[in-house]
Amino acid sequence: MDPLDFLEHDELLTFFHCRKTEMSCMENPQVFLNQLRDHNLIPEDKYKTTIRVRSKDKMRRAVYELLDWIEKENSEHIPLFWKCVFKDVIMSQYPILKLLHNSLMDGSFHFDPKLPERRESEESDERGSSKVSDGEEKETKKTAKGKRKLRSGSSECDDEQPGLSAKQTPSQKKKAKKIHFSSPRKGEAGEIWTWPLYKTQLPVTCGEVEGTLIRDKLAKGEKCIQVDKQLFTPSEFEKFAGKGSAKNWKLSIRCKDTPLGKLIKDGHLKAAVYNRRIRKARKVLFDASHSNTDEDDSEDEEEAQPLPEEASGEETEERGEPTRVSPDHYKSVFKVTCGALNGTLHKRRFASGKCGKSIRTELSWMSPEEFVITALNQRDASWRKDILYEGEPLSVLLEAKVLMIHSLLCKCPRCKPKPGDLDDDKNDDECFICKSGGEEDLVECDKCPRSFHQNCHLPHIEDTIVEDDNQWLCTFCVFKLTYECRYPDEQRTEAVMSRQISQHRLECQYLLLHLCSADEEQIFATNPSQYLKNYCSVIKTPMWLDKIAGKLQRNEYGTVGEFVSDVQLVFTNSATYNRNNPEYLDMGQHLKQLFDREFKKAFDIRD
Repeated sequence: MDPLDFLEHDELLTFFHCRKTEMSCMENPQVFLNQLRDHNLIPEDKYKTTIRVRSKDKMRRAVYELLDWIEKENSEHIPLFWKCVFKDVIMSQYPILKLLHNSLMDGSFHFDPKLPERRESEESDERGSSKVSDGEEKETKKTAKGKRKLRSGSSECDDEQPGLSAKQTPSQKKKAKKIHFSSPRKGEAGEIWTWPLYKTQLPVTCGEVEGTLIRDKLAKGEKCIQVDKQLFTPSEFEKFAGKGSAKNWKLSIRCKDTPLGKLIKDGHLKAAVYNRRIRKARKVLFDASHSNTDEDDSEDEEEAQPLPEEASGEETEERGEPTRVSPDHYKSVFKVTCGALNGTLHKRRFASGKCGKSIRTELSWMSPEEFVITALNQRDASWRKDILYEGEPLSVLLEAKVLMIHSLLCKCPRCKPKPGDLDDDKNDDECFICKSGGEEDLVECDKCPRSFHQNCHLPHIEDTIVEDDNQWLCTFCVFKLTYECRYPDEQRTEAVMSRQISQHRLECQYLLLHLCSADEEQIFATNPSQYLKNYCSVIKTPMWLDKIAGKLQRNEYGTVGEFVSDVQLVFTNSATYNRNNPEYLDMGQHLKQLFDREFKKAFDIRD
């Protein structure tokens, strides 16, 4: 008889309750999750969602949420849980399970301190605990080592009004505006669309723009996303966020990194059909949208809709002319040029001509004045007129108050930077691959401006590298530095495809990272069957970039040809599924051309 059979169910449940956090901290919990899945202890959808998490911090949270779900919804199977994870082959992978097993077997768990009675927190207590968490997070930032650091998705200057900083620091402003909500109920962590707090509305994002989704208006097919007292339809919100080219709001608009399409599919949201309506008098404000990837979603895209009342072109008494909100107001990144030099100006980093390294070039971050001097080699050049955006001088954005120059008295990190702020400004604020900042740390390359999440980079960045103060170069930089010495002679495609991938792992990692970075909307990164209902009925062998990255990281490819075959399968599937959708067909073809071109460069193929 199994020794666990001598223990009461309540004892095993209490032991489980007290050890959830310890188990959630296991390194590489893939085998552990597989075992739970094999014994039907966790649902298939939760398993798939968890194993796709790449960040270690998010993985720990996801595993804890799974264990919390088991305790809440599947508590009668707790004895089975312990029996399946206490297999020798599983315990050999995870020392913590071995320790827990010994604790149960020798009875030492009986000496655990008695738990206080569980009770729901008062609202004031919850708010207080939130403040403590904020303090702990700040303390974590202070103690971060080496290249590893925490960055929020937005800069401290985002909510700042230039000129007021002399009275209030950005951190003080942020605290004043922060609203503390009550904690979610057990099992609800990470799924805010299930919280009672968000029963009527949800926070949503599209690119860098944040809004509030009003649930009942979405269900009625009305303007349902509010931004600064203005209401937008989903497509209008997508366009104002600068993501109009995607033309698939169910994918580009997200709640906590989850597309609205998935929430609708899973039944968390109800969405009415947005009928096509054309208002010719105001059509100039938007381009007509057209069908998206999913056949079922095609009716949901609406064409030129009117702007909200505040920006609908009504005449004002003072000026006697229409006033319209320019889409530029909702952009966060602007492509700029000066002479032959190209770059992207990031609004949240902009402070003035001298302050704030707000322009990103291929090689570095620069202030507007540095950008002009580098481009024109002239000290007396004017950044306001010599930097161009869509053929117009940058002063046009200043006059329209799209960009605002900070006051001379401003004390924000851009205007009065500390040594740590200056160091941060040298690298990107978001991951070069997945285009998100996230709560986890970004690892900075010491040679280029790129930053990466540990599991987004290939190869994955180990903690030992993060904690090491020695110089670290990303795969892009390593590839560039070693390119000239790798292939003294021209290569042939057939010969390259048959070679062992172990000899050319760097080239394959570079190619895949290049593709993932070019896929800015992350359309080809994730499994399409998760948000396209009929995908598996059309495509029999799904393939996506994240899956290829996982196989490459786990050394599952034998030859370069096997790796290339999987990449080409992504494009073949896209061409098959999107044969009647020119927009997404073009996206796939563009990425395919990019891959073919870079493949020849990477291996110096000239046939």
